[in-house]
Amino acid sequence: MTRVAIVGGGPAGLSTALFAAKNGLEAVVFDTDGTWMHKAHLFNYPGVGSVDGSAFVQTARQQAEDFGAELHRDAEVTAVESTDHGFAVTAGEDTHEADYLVLATGANRDLAESLGCDRREDDTVDVDVTMETSVENAYATGAMVRAEEWQAVISAGDGAAAALNILTKEKGDHYHDFDTPDTAAAVFDDLRDDEA
Repeated sequence: MTRVAIVGGGPAGLSTALFAAKNGLEAVVFDTDGTWMHKAHLFNYPGVGSVDGSAFVQTARQQAEDFGAELHRDAEVTAVESTDHGFAVTAGEDTHEADYLVLATGANRDLAESLGCDRREDDTVDVDVTMETSVENAYATGAMVRAEEWQAVISAGDGAAAALNILTKEKGDHYHDFDTPDTAAAVFDDLRDDEA
């Protein structure tokens, strides 16, 4: 199964995990729980009237896990490197292999630098519209790629863009994750069956 390693458990990382896992990819999130969301309260996130940032993160975690994402909490990634078969992600004493890598570490760009991702003049990580870096199959999201526009909704969109590009590479055509009321009932039935 295609494995997507996601470093960071804020809106970008959890959005990537949700889209990937919901569509049949093995999504693994490494999270130190250092997201800025714990200092936030959301009034400016479409579809959310008002929610504490920590509560938002908890709901997003649960949503990603419900679709099968694997979350490693308190797992600091100390190294990422390209391999012949994808990427090696080192967290603690363990090394995890992945076909794709998504960096969602906020403004900390150290892992992207160690991987050899191109940077822009303003020191942000250079990505294309799909969030892919100069390193094939490695993506950067959120504050890593923006000098100033650090908003939860933008970061979540970056994570979704990365996941959809990965899904397009894996499934072909231009992959879309779009549910209708008719298909939503089947999704909820599948989730309930998994919980039983």
